[in-house]
Amino acid sequence: MSATTTTATTTDPHGGDGANHELHRRRSLTLRPGTWLVGGALAFFFVILLGVIASVVVTSFGKTWFTGWAPEGYTTSWYSQSWNEFDLGRVMWVTLEVSFLVVALSLLLAVPASYALARRDFPGKRLLTMLLVLPILVPPIAYGIPLATVLYKFHLAGSLTGVVLANLVPSIPFVVFTMTPFIEQIDPRLEAAARMCGAPTRSVLVRVLGPLLLPGMLAAGILVLVRTFGMFELTFLTSGPDSQTLIVSLFSAAFSAGIRTPQSIAAMAVLYTVSMAVLLLVALRFVNPTQLVARNAN
Repeated sequence: MSATTTTATTTDPHGGDGANHELHRRRSLTLRPGTWLVGGALAFFFVILLGVIASVVVTSFGKTWFTGWAPEGYTTSWYSQSWNEFDLGRVMWVTLEVSFLVVALSLLLAVPASYALARRDFPGKRLLTMLLVLPILVPPIAYGIPLATVLYKFHLAGSLTGVVLANLVPSIPFVVFTMTPFIEQIDPRLEAAARMCGAPTRSVLVRVLGPLLLPGMLAAGILVLVRTFGMFELTFLTSGPDSQTLIVSLFSAAFSAGIRTPQSIAAMAVLYTVSMAVLLLVALRFVNPTQLVARNAN
């Protein structure tokens, strides 16, 4: 028995076969060709992406750039020119107005619907769930053209109201599928206990459910804000000259008729990219995408 123990100790001084197996696994993973191919593809993608972003940023600061690897000089005047030329102050205000209206209306309409889906069983529930998921799965351009046709028929397209209504179509289902798991995690006995103590429905909603639903509503609202801020198809199809958001104005500046300096358009693109980056950082500060996907999957 002692000889066996001594032999095992000698051959396995630092963890035995487990450590050797882990070392062998790491070596095989390092030497696996697929790992190098995936890593190389990701590196190539990020290099191209950073190169495109860097070229736009450099263009927005460059005076002239016809030859060579860098502009002949640098200036910040293109940003002020772009701000005045494209009326970006008004465009940013319209973008924020549309985004926050969509967030407020989506939460107002989708949270009660989420509560009904989480707490009640009724005929046609599965069919309703399938209908709600369609605007999320189907590309916006597929239903955006018929939707814009209907809005134009009722003289709503081309206005702020039409843009908000169009963006509500994918936003309300998005909030529903985000909020339903949050409501399902709340124990229904809390509501029953509050009602047994004599609390009316309003007090149950405000004092019991409200604080518990607030994190989910905050997460859903921030995600809808980011989604609406970057929504192009629906806004492009339903907006007018006074209801264009920043991304639609950027597209119009780049591709509509007329002569515009590429530096001004690049400055406008940088402003849009920075705005989206700030919104994404704020969203990631309050929302963990991995947990959100796992929660929805459950």
